[in-house]
Amino acid sequence: MALPKDFEATMRKYALQNAAQFGGKANSGAVIGKILAENPALKPQIKDIAAAVSDVLKSVNRLSVEKQVEELARLAPELLEKKKAEKKDLPELKNAVMGQVVTRIPPEPSKYAHIGHALSFLINYMYAKKYNGKCFVRFEDTNPELSRKEFADAMLEDMKYLGIQPSKVAHISNDMPMLYDYAEKLIRQGNAFVCLCNQEKMRELRHEGFGCSCRSKDAKNNIGEWKSMLGKKYGAGDAVLRLKGDMQSPNHVMRDPVIFRISLAEHYLQGSKYCVWPLYDFANSVEDGVMGITHVMRSSEFGTMRIELQDKIKEMLKLPKQRVIQYGRFNVVGAVTQGRELRKLMEEGKVKSWDDPQLVTIKALRRRGIQPETYWELAIEVGLSPTETNFDWHLIAAVNRKILDPKCNRYFYVESPKQITVKGAQERKLELKLHPDLPDGGKRHFVAKDRFHVSKKDYDEVSKLKSGSLVRLMDCLNFQKPNGSFTFDSVEYERYRMNGSMIIQWLPADDPCLMNAKILMPDGSLSKGLAEAAAANIKVGEIVQFTRFGFCRLESRDEQAKELSFIYCHS
Repeated sequence: MALPKDFEATMRKYALQNAAQFGGKANSGAVIGKILAENPALKPQIKDIAAAVSDVLKSVNRLSVEKQVEELARLAPELLEKKKAEKKDLPELKNAVMGQVVTRIPPEPSKYAHIGHALSFLINYMYAKKYNGKCFVRFEDTNPELSRKEFADAMLEDMKYLGIQPSKVAHISNDMPMLYDYAEKLIRQGNAFVCLCNQEKMRELRHEGFGCSCRSKDAKNNIGEWKSMLGKKYGAGDAVLRLKGDMQSPNHVMRDPVIFRISLAEHYLQGSKYCVWPLYDFANSVEDGVMGITHVMRSSEFGTMRIELQDKIKEMLKLPKQRVIQYGRFNVVGAVTQGRELRKLMEEGKVKSWDDPQLVTIKALRRRGIQPETYWELAIEVGLSPTETNFDWHLIAAVNRKILDPKCNRYFYVESPKQITVKGAQERKLELKLHPDLPDGGKRHFVAKDRFHVSKKDYDEVSKLKSGSLVRLMDCLNFQKPNGSFTFDSVEYERYRMNGSMIIQWLPADDPCLMNAKILMPDGSLSKGLAEAAAANIKVGEIVQFTRFGFCRLESRDEQAKELSFIYCHS
């Protein structure tokens, strides 16, 4: 699908706006975020957009700030005005009553939560807050083979980080006696029966729409066999409890579904106390009714056909029904989120831990510096959209950057440093702000002579320039490149702004206090280089912006080696 006819103008105006706001250098992620915010329908074309934006940025970033502002004034003068952003909110819930909305966050503690879980958690929590209601956390821990304390504890920690304060935290496994009572009630009503058929036979009969012989047993017989299940007289797979549904229903979920199964695995909370466990539809139907949940908001991946089954169970047990709202699944393009796939990556050693920066678990994103406010803003952005939402990393970074930019200090970092000498450069003392917009936020000091560290990448780019080209060492000096050497340009200090000169990062090579730095990148690789002396003041856990490199979070420091270890957040 072709991009809109006016797309180039849209790209350019937002590139000019971003560049003018941030010292003449536009950021691709921020520009892409603006474009998608204006036209969300373009999300499926994110790759084409990124390529097109990259070309525009090369052109815009070569202009001086003055020329950027001048062109923006012609193209879109309204973007030069700082307007107060309108506060967005979640859409209203139909027939919701203030003070009476009760929602639930029902995670299965079988893996670490990822960004999709975070947004789902927040949607339920934010709606409860919006209507001054209650939100319960209810762990669906009725699969003893997969449920683990490690995952439950991690999810509670994640929720605390996100700012979620539930009215109550519950575990379904603590309600097993109650769930057994409701199961027995169904049996006595003649609405459930113990089935001794093997899985293959059961599957075949359900597909064909025929009931098995177990279906015709009376309630007394079924109660006896149910007690035998609870008494561990059957092994795993030997017997199940099935709901008596409609074997002719076009909705196959309604064809005598299994509602309890036997598992002899140890449970992280209950140990070996129970061996008969409820399946998802039964446990949720009962718990939602008993807890007084009014609104169930969940991903559409659960399917509408399950609503029919859960409503049927509630009718049989005379439990209240909820308003069910299903929204589209949340995906991060190119990220692995399925628990089975994540565990496989871990087993194969492709990722080292659940907070590996290659993942999009909440733990990993927290480690990368994604702020809680970013999740809240994204949750409001997607709301209750019924269509699947595919997040590109550029969008997540754009939202997070907006939150980090006003509060993160700036420092210089040179990757893979290569030393150059600028002939004719005199010693100069420089004083730069820790943050360009915070005059009282502190300052850093440099003594620059004629020897500098620049990145290998910049050095290679400068080497390709034509003889006589003007290059700018950011906030320091200009130099020319005649005949392969580097010579100080003393004619016009600000001349680089007028001809779109290349601007490169630097550090004084004669500074004995420079810090060694390594940065763990999102693909698992390491960026190694030097950071300015003032970086020694960065606190562990603090997020800073390495100018012209990106936002990074300090993970640890080695005082003896004068080495700082960072995690890369985003550009």
